[in-house]
Amino acid sequence: MSRHLNRRQRTLLLVFCSVIALLTVTVAGGLLSGQAMVTDFSRKNLAPCMAYPFGTDWMGRDMFARTLAGLSMSLRLGALTAGISAVAALVIGLFAATSGRVGDALTGWLIDLVMGIPHILLLILISLACGRGLTGVVAGIALTHWPSLARLLRAELLQLRESPFIRIAEKLGIGRLRIVREHLFPHLLPQFLVGLVLLFPHAILHEASITFLGFGLPPEQPAIGVILSESMQYLAMGRWWLAVFPGALLVLAVMLFFTLGENLRCLLDPGSVQE
Repeated sequence: MSRHLNRRQRTLLLVFCSVIALLTVTVAGGLLSGQAMVTDFSRKNLAPCMAYPFGTDWMGRDMFARTLAGLSMSLRLGALTAGISAVAALVIGLFAATSGRVGDALTGWLIDLVMGIPHILLLILISLACGRGLTGVVAGIALTHWPSLARLLRAELLQLRESPFIRIAEKLGIGRLRIVREHLFPHLLPQFLVGLVLLFPHAILHEASITFLGFGLPPEQPAIGVILSESMQYLAMGRWWLAVFPGALLVLAVMLFFTLGENLRCLLDPGSVQE
């Protein structure tokens, strides 16, 4: 019994530490956004040192402040786009489960259509159609990251719809909205929350990817994709710190999200109580 409690306590501690670390980076990066834009040519191309832990770039900008500001922007964009995608997936899944065979077939066709198009290509096309920049990035990521979660929620809802308690509720004349609110949605909440958290790293990586390729945020924004794209032309000159530190922090943030999602799944899964 005590081992079970200790295991859950460790999981809760990991969840808490992951959330605190991500919030700290987000807040610190927001506070350093002004400093990240400051140029000083008297300190350009400095290697990492005590004064500048991540070094400086060709314009004398502090790479520590610039990296945190870029990662903070990526995290905020990830929160916005993952939230939109998760809500869209939930709405589509509920529609498929409550609208009969025609609605379910239409939903399945839409999910297959979106998943059948190469992801990065669809993301770039939507971003370009929406005018690139911040609006294009948000639209592109939000409109392309819902299918996987929608398919999962749809399958779960279709299984729940055949459950005896749902059948009994329908026989008793309970309306569909009440069934969704009181029976279906509470069962979906754990999968929805875990899916929402796991959408974050995908959103962050795809934002960095299309920005790196030049289809995302404008160059004046201190985004991780912009930083990595600009650093490529200076790596041959030995200025490794321009890409290593931003890339390492991006990977660390993604790993924290995956850790958070897996631990959250363990906490919300009733079967894990018996492990």
